[in-house]
Amino acid sequence: MGQNQQTQSQDEELELMSIQDLYKSFIMECPSGSLYLHEFKRMFGVQTGTPESEYMDNIFRAFDMNNDNTMDFIEYVAALNLVLRGKLEDKLRWSFKVFDGDDNGRLDRSELRKIVKIIYKIKRGTILDETGTVTLTSEQVCERIFQEVDVNHDNQITLEEFVEGAQRSPWLQGFLKLDVNPNGYIQRYMCDRKLTENS
Repeated sequence: MGQNQQTQSQDEELELMSIQDLYKSFIMECPSGSLYLHEFKRMFGVQTGTPESEYMDNIFRAFDMNNDNTMDFIEYVAALNLVLRGKLEDKLRWSFKVFDGDDNGRLDRSELRKIVKIIYKIKRGTILDETGTVTLTSEQVCERIFQEVDVNHDNQITLEEFVEGAQRSPWLQGFLKLDVNPNGYIQRYMCDRKLTENS
């Protein structure tokens, strides 16, 4: 067996072990095999009634692929994989889905404004312009996003406009990045992944 094949085989074994461990933890937390919204929030240490809670509602909805108001293990692993190891374009597509409240494939100003206000609260109003010297209001952030990505100026942002615009804009990428601190077994999983990647 060649060096590359042996490395790939070891990676696949590690991946399988990680998934098995993750499944054991998932079942311990969710014996029914279904993760409900309140359990999802608890995993991330998010309290009801906070800006983070509103955002987690949207995140949960985006990962509930079959719209049954629960997340099964496959949906959960897909979510973790995207969050922990996903490519920028995949993360941007997912962010768009979180923002697109009516699932029509376009963001209007009211949809964007709602999510921007939540993210603004999460970041405690410390959103700076690209120079890092001017603090922006949530309304200025919304306008800035439209200026950066609504290339045809129709007051709606398509998925393509969003992805391409965000890829061009380090400022928008920084705005979209949230430091969510998962607790419990998610944090242990992340630490284990880092240890295995560094060895």
